[in-house]
Amino acid sequence: MIKFCSAFRNSLRHSSLALLLAGLTFILPTSASAQSMFSFLWSGGSREVVSFSPKYRPRQLIVSFGDRKLYWVHKRGEAISYPIAIPRQKSRWAGRTFVSNKRVNPPWTPTASMRRENPKLPAHVPGGHPLNPLGVRALYLGSSMYRIHGTDAPWTIGTAVSKGCIRMYNEDVLDLYPRVPRGTKVWVTYKKFSTY
Repeated sequence: MIKFCSAFRNSLRHSSLALLLAGLTFILPTSASAQSMFSFLWSGGSREVVSFSPKYRPRQLIVSFGDRKLYWVHKRGEAISYPIAIPRQKSRWAGRTFVSNKRVNPPWTPTASMRRENPKLPAHVPGGHPLNPLGVRALYLGSSMYRIHGTDAPWTIGTAVSKGCIRMYNEDVLDLYPRVPRGTKVWVTYKKFSTY
């Protein structure tokens, strides 16, 4: 009886280990289908069309740190509102700039200061990787290192966490990206906007 119980316990242990390894094999990315395996990175996408002050001309982006929203003014008196994650307090900035470049599946290379702050960061993450912090699209702002981009951390949208960039849900940046040509004016502000 004791031998049987011991053998049964060992059998259970090996079965559990086999199940765990099978589970890990299932979730680790091995091909281009990795993105669908990481579908939890795609939660969100809560854009909405809102009435907006008619004093703002169409075809411009307004990033409001006060509202934690990005507004694409697509016609006079109306904008598409997207929730965003904003820079943390010490990395915040404001001013007028423009979209200088656009990238599909941008690669990400952390700065030296980011790696000093977090030595566990990889030296480089290729574009299209499901754990790329820039997500699936990026709009580059002026000659700065700042971008409006997707994210691999959708739970951060609505918070103040970045080192200067503006994060969006991947679904939302996919919606915004084709609307915004290079040269588009961008106004980054602390101002809050009344939407109706």
